[in-house]
Amino acid sequence: MARKETAADAANPGRLKQIALTYKMTRKVDTKIGLVLAAIGIVTFGVFLAIGFLIGHPIYLGILGLLLAFLAMAIVFGRRAERAAFGQMEGQPGAAAAVLDNVGRGWTTTPAVAMNRSQDVVHRAVGKAGIVLVAEGNPNRVKSLLAAEKKKMARIVADVPVHDVIVGTGDGQVPLKKLRTTLLKFPRVLSGPQVTVTNDRLRAMGDLMSNMPLPKGPMPKGMRLPRGGPKAR
Repeated sequence: MARKETAADAANPGRLKQIALTYKMTRKVDTKIGLVLAAIGIVTFGVFLAIGFLIGHPIYLGILGLLLAFLAMAIVFGRRAERAAFGQMEGQPGAAAAVLDNVGRGWTTTPAVAMNRSQDVVHRAVGKAGIVLVAEGNPNRVKSLLAAEKKKMARIVADVPVHDVIVGTGDGQVPLKKLRTTLLKFPRVLSGPQVTVTNDRLRAMGDLMSNMPLPKGPMPKGMRLPRGGPKAR
């Protein structure tokens, strides 16, 4: 019992510090966060206290109002903090990969499965919705990356649906803050075992390509590629 209490006591300062850091980060972007939270807390508590006086139970309604005030403040704070975080991440390289890492259980993400010299990048997420290719960068350039990656997926896992998403604020693009919601809205067509098999096949193909012995410089005349390697078209 003593160990549990010690661990809980040690965890509390960490949580409070994390909340404080989140508040400071949010306040840099959302300067009115303090006033908004205070107003929500006071109004919520005041309404319940007033109702308590009207019905003759000010203490009971006051306690309930206090609890609900903290709950309302926590909900609003969480949403505004999330909005502020996305606002700071918007347009930053790798922002989409960070969001994909927090999509939730049942999803396996692989960052930067494709990239070009301009640092446009495609990430891959695999879940019950199938394969989702998420691109960030110049909309015109990433289309070729997505097309190449789709062809690769068609060769490896032809029986799995492949979706593509371009992160951005233009027409046909998905804002960073809506990326997680977009992935979760795709229809679930695969079972758990099918997702596992898909991940295993993709992982095996990745290992095969990374371990394939390719010569440096020009290919010697008469040399043949190993079986299973790229075929000349």
